Order: sequence, then C-alpha cells, then structure tokens
Amino acid sequence: MRNINHLYLSLIFLVLSTGTIEAQTTTKPRTIVTTDGEVDDMDSFIRMLLYANDLDLIGLVYSSSEFHYSGDGKGTTFTSNMPWAKNYGTRTDLRWLGTSWIQEYLDKYSQYYPNLLLHDKNYPKPEYLKSLVKVGNIEFEGEMTKVTEGSEFIKSILLDNNAVPVHVQMWGGTNTVARALKSIEEQYKGTAQWEAIYKKVCAKTVLYIILDQDETYKNYVSGAWPDVTVIYNQSQFWCLAYPWNKVVPEPYRPYLGGKWFAENIKFNHGDLLAGYFLWGDGQKLVADPDHTHGDTVEVRTKGMQQYDFISEGDSPSYLYLLDVGLRSFEKPSNGGWGGRFVQSKTQPHFWHDGDEAKDYNTFDKKEDALFPQTRWVEALQNDFAARADWCIKPYQGANHPPSVKVKQSLDMNVKAGQSVQLNGTAKDPDGNSVSYKWWQYQEAGSYNGNVRINTADKADASFRVPGDAKAGDTIHIILEVTDNGVPALTRYQRVIAKVH
Repeated sequence: MRNINHLYLSLIFLVLSTGTIEAQTTTKPRTIVTTDGEVDDMDSFIRMLLYANDLDLIGLVYSSSEFHYSGDGKGTTFTSNMPWAKNYGTRTDLRWLGTSWIQEYLDKYSQYYPNLLLHDKNYPKPEYLKSLVKVGNIEFEGEMTKVTEGSEFIKSILLDNNAVPVHVQMWGGTNTVARALKSIEEQYKGTAQWEAIYKKVCAKTVLYIILDQDETYKNYVSGAWPDVTVIYNQSQFWCLAYPWNKVVPEPYRPYLGGKWFAENIKFNHGDLLAGYFLWGDGQKLVADPDHTHGDTVEVRTKGMQQYDFISEGDSPSYLYLLDVGLRSFEKPSNGGWGGRFVQSKTQPHFWHDGDEAKDYNTFDKKEDALFPQTRWVEALQNDFAARADWCIKPYQGANHPPSVKVKQSLDMNVKAGQSVQLNGTAKDPDGNSVSYKWWQYQEAGSYNGNVRINTADKADASFRVPGDAKAGDTIHIILEVTDNGVPALTRYQRVIAKVH
C-alpha cells in the first residue's frame, strides 16, 4: 500500500455480495477522486488537500459530466439526455477547464507542504500526489467507449491484490469508472476467472456518487455490477452547494458567509487558499461562461454578500471518510460529516439519502432531508479554518483537535431496563480545556424513542435502556468533545448499544 508509513488503525466495513457487513482492520481509507473540474470541484479540491493527511489518496482522475466535457477536437456534436443539461443544447464541447488545474493546485500545495508537516507528518509529498493524476474519459458526457489512461489506472487498482476497500468519489459523471468496470468485464467475463474477479471487485469497491451527472451508472454499472456498494447522495450535498443560503439553518449560515470566509480562509493564509473561489472575489474561469460568481455586480443581483461561499457540492464524498470518531464509514446509516444514508429495500448494496434519511432539524423543529449534512456545518467549518491556519502558522500558533476516548466498548450488548454507565475522557494536544456533550443520534439507531442521558454535559454519563426497547434495537450515543481553542475544534466517539 502507498504511504504505508502513514498508518492509523480504523474500522472499515465492507458490504459483501451476500449483503452482510464484515469488519476489517486496516489503514486510512483508500480513495480515488474523479472530477469534471467545475468551480465547486476546485473549492472541494482545495479543502481536500488540507485533509490529505487523513486519507490514503491513490488516484486523481479527470472525467466528464453533463456539465463539462472537452469534445473530441473533430467537431463532433453532442446533445444531452440529462434533464439538468438539456438547456445547453447541441455542443461540440461544454465549459471544459482542461487537464492541468489539479497539477496547478498541487504546485501551490507544495509551497505549504513543509509547514503542514509541522502539524502532521502524514501529509503526502506533492510529487506523490502528482503521480496520481490521470486523464480519464473526458470527451463527452457519458462517453465510455474509449479505454483511457484514467480508466486503465482505476481498473488496475480494482484488480490489485490489496483487499482494503477502494472508495471512489464521483465529483462528476460515473463514465470513467464505468469504463474501468467495462474493461474488467470484457477481459474476464466468459472465462474461468470471472466469478472470482467479479466477487473480488464488488467486495472492495465503494462508489460515492454526487448526483447522477451522466447515464452510465443507470445504463451500465447498476445492471452489470449490482453487487458493487453505492452511496448515492442526491440531495444532502445541496447544503454545501449553490443553494446553501436557502437550505442551511439560519444559525449556521454565518459559517458560510463572506465575513467568515474573508477572516478564516481567503486572506492571510497563503496562495493556495487565496485561490479559493467566493462570491464577488474578482476571479473568473475564462473557459466557463457560467462562472460569473466573482463579478461584484452579480453578487448584488443574486442577493449575496462579497466573499460568501459559492459551493463545495462534492466535499461530502471525502468528509464521509474522515475519522473524526463518528464511525460514519463503518456503515452509511451511521451518519457523519459526509451525510447519512439508508439501505435500499430492494437493492442491499445501494445506500441513498432523500425522504427516508431525514433527521429532526433542531432549529426548524421538523423532519428535514438535508439535516443529516447541515447538522455538522459549524464543526466542519471550524475544522477547515484550523487547517487553513496550518498552512502558515507554527504548531504552537494553531489549534489542533482533541482526542476522545470512551472507557467502555463502543459496541455493547444491553438489556431493556438496564442502567448503562459511560465514562469519557479527552486529551487536547494544545492544552486547551474541553467541554463534553453526550447525545442520542436517534435517527441512526433503530430504537425509535428518546433516551434520557444523565449528566450529559460531564465526562461521565449514564442512561437507562428504555423498557419498551426490543431485541435487536440499536441505540446510538455520541460523545461530542469541543476544545476552547480558536477556532474551537470538535471530535467524537460513538457508542452503539444493541438490545438483546
């Protein structure tokens, strides 16, 4: 495995072809990013680089989508079938931003790499990250007929002998990944090896899809590879995307506002973050006529404020993988910084959001399909601000998250009526004081009632398993610890109590 010296132990759960979940102890989550290169992809990419120490990045692949494609250079025209893209009409190319912008951001990352190492020695070398950049299927929306450098690269990873799951993030269309899977099928189907190859690829592949941005998942992958695990984010991502000011609860909107971004991200944090795109910042992607957000007149027309957040619609696909103690990537229904998903009733390997994955919005006092993502906005934005500081400040001048532990097992068997003791502890690397908060993540568990937690604001707490809890019910209790540094940083532990 690459970056083998950057190990930390965590639990990753594989959804196998049987539909069961099997635990496996391994390293940081292996992940491939595929991107069509929109303005929000670029902002997502900048943030992701600051979390590259917490991921095992193994591929950065250019792909196309219904919104962005390069054309074949021969004048061939294309008309989209996708509802979002029909307004673009017949085109020879569409808003294509080239195949060099990732490398340009990696050059900027290299400037701050020495300082980032002061905060975590596990940041990957810029040269290593550059070696991961490949060009996939970019000519047209959904084009998957051609074998490309990017598709072959992904194919080689899905076929390698490393059994650790590969989380493939789809920031654009699914066509390059579809081409990789098609190449595997073409090579092995009909041979004596096919059954074993199919099971191997399905057991290790997890696709995190941000919206359907072409038809290749629907038309090919879902039928030919039904046992590949899919996490489909069709709505929760909007909280971190263009309409955020209409869907994020009012108390959290300042964390996405111009004042916050000007103070914490855009200015006085170096060239990498100076290039982060915001409303009214004067920046313009010339090849993309739809990128008008930087124009100060457009800001007023759209009712935004200067330096307001534009979008990072793709960030949930890697926020989901960050080990902040929420155990989100053990099982998609657990929920965490990348959202919460429910298992399809008809397809056990397909997990989705939408109305079935609503959380109770504590601000609006109603069930909300977007709250599984928006509930974390304050914590993840403060964390982003701290990472921005890591680019330019010495260790002693920046804040770092506390480490959190629970004395008891994080998976416990309980009985109805039983009193359960919980003992938490936290250590802050900067010597900051910390506050404790125990709370029930009711939607993540299968027990539908409320659980009262005693001394929920102390390190040590307790609760009584409700008398009406039935065998098989699960109760999720979160220990949330926040330091008093600037910005305040939060980490967690999740206890899952199963009733027997």
